[in-house]
Amino acid sequence: MAVIIDVRNCIQLLRSCSAVAGQQLHQLLLKSGHVPSSLPPSNSLLLMYARCSPLHQHDARRLFDEMPVKNCFSYNSVITSHLNSRDHHAALNIFRSMPERNTFSWNTIITGIVSTGNLDMARSLLIEMPVKDPVACNAVLHRYVRRGQADKAFALLRTVGQCSGADASSPWNDPFVLATIVGACADWMKYDFGRQAHARMVVSKIEQDLVLSCALVNMYCKCGDLDSARYVLNGLTQVDEFSLSALIYGYASCGHLHEAIRLFDRKEEPSIAMWNSLISGCAFACCGNDAFALFARMMRSDVLPDSSTYASILNVCGFSVMVNPGQQIHGCGLKCGAVNDIIVASALIDFYSKCGLWEDACRAFRELRFHDTIVLNSMITVYSNCGQIEEARRIFDMITGKSVISWNSMVVGLSQNGHARDALGLFCEMHRLGLRLDKVAIASALSASSSICSISFGEQIFSLATVLGLQSDHVVASSLIDLYCKCGSLANGCRIFEEIDKPDEVLWNSMLIGYASNGYGHEALELLELMKTKGIKPSERTFIAVLSACCHSGLVKEGLTWFHRMKADFSVSPSAEHYACVTDLLVRAGRLEESVEFIENMPFEADAVSWTTVIGGCKAQGNEAMMQKVAKKLMEMESSHPSFALSYFHVLCCQPIPGPLVGGSAAAKDVNKWLDEIIGGYDSSIREFHGGDDQKLLISLLKILCRHYGKLRSPFRSDPSQEGIAGPEMAVTKLFSSCKSSGAHKGEYGAIVHCMKNIPSENQIQATAKEVQNPLVSGRRKEALQYAQAGQLWGPAYKFALQLGGGG
Repeated sequence: MAVIIDVRNCIQLLRSCSAVAGQQLHQLLLKSGHVPSSLPPSNSLLLMYARCSPLHQHDARRLFDEMPVKNCFSYNSVITSHLNSRDHHAALNIFRSMPERNTFSWNTIITGIVSTGNLDMARSLLIEMPVKDPVACNAVLHRYVRRGQADKAFALLRTVGQCSGADASSPWNDPFVLATIVGACADWMKYDFGRQAHARMVVSKIEQDLVLSCALVNMYCKCGDLDSARYVLNGLTQVDEFSLSALIYGYASCGHLHEAIRLFDRKEEPSIAMWNSLISGCAFACCGNDAFALFARMMRSDVLPDSSTYASILNVCGFSVMVNPGQQIHGCGLKCGAVNDIIVASALIDFYSKCGLWEDACRAFRELRFHDTIVLNSMITVYSNCGQIEEARRIFDMITGKSVISWNSMVVGLSQNGHARDALGLFCEMHRLGLRLDKVAIASALSASSSICSISFGEQIFSLATVLGLQSDHVVASSLIDLYCKCGSLANGCRIFEEIDKPDEVLWNSMLIGYASNGYGHEALELLELMKTKGIKPSERTFIAVLSACCHSGLVKEGLTWFHRMKADFSVSPSAEHYACVTDLLVRAGRLEESVEFIENMPFEADAVSWTTVIGGCKAQGNEAMMQKVAKKLMEMESSHPSFALSYFHVLCCQPIPGPLVGGSAAAKDVNKWLDEIIGGYDSSIREFHGGDDQKLLISLLKILCRHYGKLRSPFRSDPSQEGIAGPEMAVTKLFSSCKSSGAHKGEYGAIVHCMKNIPSENQIQATAKEVQNPLVSGRRKEALQYAQAGQLWGPAYKFALQLGGGG
């Protein structure tokens, strides 16, 4: 006997019931015979299953297959059910089997495919759609923009516009589509396309739409057309706060602070959003003092700063390297708890890293309660910049949803820290996974290729860049020029440079550096003159390249001339790097006394590198008296200088060792005594230097070398004078680890570089010690050396021993 129920009530209940209640109603409708024979209750059940849960996809599909009669609503509901279950293949198959499709059917399948991330399929369906509905079009465009593929969004809109023609229902005439496109134009600085969109609004008479007008003001401000932004704003019957804030930011970021403040003062009680627009605009325009003045005015107005305010003012401090003000802002953020905000924390880490305060950046990171991808990406850069590449890799590996920025940061970090092959391996992994390769990834991979002098690999990467449409990008072209020039293929570098239309300063500098590194000084100077005629103003980096070219080509007169002209003719104040180039220029020319006088007359204290350059020149010319004089100046410097430890070790290596020590006739204590006398003969700063851990390790290594290759005694006997160090072998391990973490691998000490790239484990050191000790004591020095070199430790050290005067 059939169950009698009220079908209308059941349909009403199915619109809002749970999945469990819906299944119970499904059973009642089955028993009553209304399902699947009757279309209205069957469609209501399909819609209920599609709405409630992806777990009921099979129930919906079974009911759909049992229905003798179906309409568009039936198909649309089961398509939605499959899409909610991420089964877009089944959804597409049902869509293809529809006898007829309406606009809702097309919108359902296209928006559903977009939600799965398959934009290529969604785009194909949109092109196939008979009448391009704005809903489907905006879904695809919006996802392209969110993925950072704005160019594809613009190209798709052009195609859709051509298909729709002048139809009033064209997506070109839809305010939501236009808002998406105008927003993309603002984010990606596509001014011309934004103007086209504005013209379309005027033709369609939808210009006065408030949302679109706000988007237009924002787009024009970001693209720097403030007059057009002001024109749109004046045309609004009601000026909203977003549009006014956008225009204020636009004027402030372009340096028109007075006009920005005039607009700002139109509001009697400006909101925090308007304050933030004004302050962040000043930050963007590098007006640090103005930003701080506005921040102080805001505080006096009893307006409490929010996370955006703190982030903007910290960005000012970081860009201008204003350490004390930034630390004060950090203190304010701690008091009010703002540093717990992930945006403020990210800005704080960025501030400390830009100021070179790596430990403070790491401390700020450790104090965070939780991390997001943006902060973790920042820490990859921080750890990479301070040489802790292993820690950077650990952070990279712990990111679950790695963005393109995560991959790029790690590739850049590996490349900058001498791990070129690892960087290229990671780049290849990005390509294998189908990740979007942008100009940062391409440029970093090209830089890594230049580090290992692999033109073939670099050219493959550039071919990939050509496929991606990045071959004309100035950053990519600059990296390719650098690759060719470093590999000695200057002609190819020149060819790439000449193929670039309107090269910018970066490309000119890359070409100048290429000439300099290959010893083409005259050509570099000719290129500089050409650069000036093209209207490109030389920068600090330009003159570093020019001075380096003169240095490597022996053009002393020309180098000194350009050094003086850079300040007089181009208002470029010489930095420490420029002075270092001139010092090197004079030293290479054999003008040692002039180089010393030049260093002493610097407007700031010379660093250890400058004095070490002179020492190298003295050694090359055999000028022992001058070398001792300069070495004493170096030893009198403050020991806190970053490059002091290795420079001081280099000085010790240059010191003449007493004759009796060479050849192995003296005891080890004579070596220790001699070194201690050298150190003790100078000021207290050197004694403090001697007391530091890194300095102890350096001196310990020097003693080990003298003992080992001076045939004085076994190099593996513990040194009681080094407290806290188990033995010489441990001293060497700690030394290299310390040098590596402090960035010493960037120095010019080839043997240390080699050792740091091949640091053996502690067990390997001990095993090597045992193998070397017996043949060494027995006088079998060649055999001992073979064992030592196999252990990857004492072979490089042997080079130092030869410099010290030890036998081989």
